[in-house]
Amino acid sequence: MKNPFDLTGKVAIVTGSSRGIGRAIAETLAAHGAKVVVSSRKAEACREVADGINKSGGEAIVIPCNISRRNEVEALVAETEKKWGKIDVLVCNAAVNPYYGPMSGLSDEAFDKIMGSNVKSNLWLCNLVMPGMASRGGGSVVIVSSIGGLRGSEVIGMYCVSKAADFALARSLALEWGPKNVRINCIAPGLVQTDFAKALWEDKEMRSAREAETPLRRIGQPNEIAPAAAYLASDASTFMTGQVMVIDGGVTIN
Repeated sequence: MKNPFDLTGKVAIVTGSSRGIGRAIAETLAAHGAKVVVSSRKAEACREVADGINKSGGEAIVIPCNISRRNEVEALVAETEKKWGKIDVLVCNAAVNPYYGPMSGLSDEAFDKIMGSNVKSNLWLCNLVMPGMASRGGGSVVIVSSIGGLRGSEVIGMYCVSKAADFALARSLALEWGPKNVRINCIAPGLVQTDFAKALWEDKEMRSAREAETPLRRIGQPNEIAPAAAYLASDASTFMTGQVMVIDGGVTIN
């Protein structure tokens, strides 16, 4: 019986994969057999991840990309296809949050940067990758969103807006591409101990309050999110599309 989680022969792009959740996803996909493109703005940080994958018996290459720049997004896709001939799995993990504070202090520049990097770049990537997936009989896109898209926040409100937009983006694209067997789903992590979320978990008072309201009484780790991406990328999830998978220690049920 075939292992439904086996990704052997699949080619996967993971944006924002030099650290945190993206790195854990890249390493997990590679461990399940996928050829992985490690991508973020800084090539040196990506090489460390790719070298680790290759030394462990996996296969990975580095293609740097600033997702806010369309020409770099196009180059990421084109170079992947030139190297490996196809893209079976796309993980849109890269995101930004340049503003911490109330929405009343949000500048137009910060608004545009958040929506451009967290939503528009995902649409760029999907529009570049999904037609090829469809021509080959199918594929899977995973957007790493956040439970922020399900809740409000007094300090990262615009980030939450962008993550809610990702849910809607996935639903609409799932309707468009479902007939071609191209699936798209979101992962919505809770608070995870990454550099990206430092402002939240390094605040002892805020972290203590979050842990107290979380049924598992702790925050998450990147390696607790990555297996969900492997599931959504694999044949184990072939009847799942347009959905949001919440992984938050139970905080949103409290």
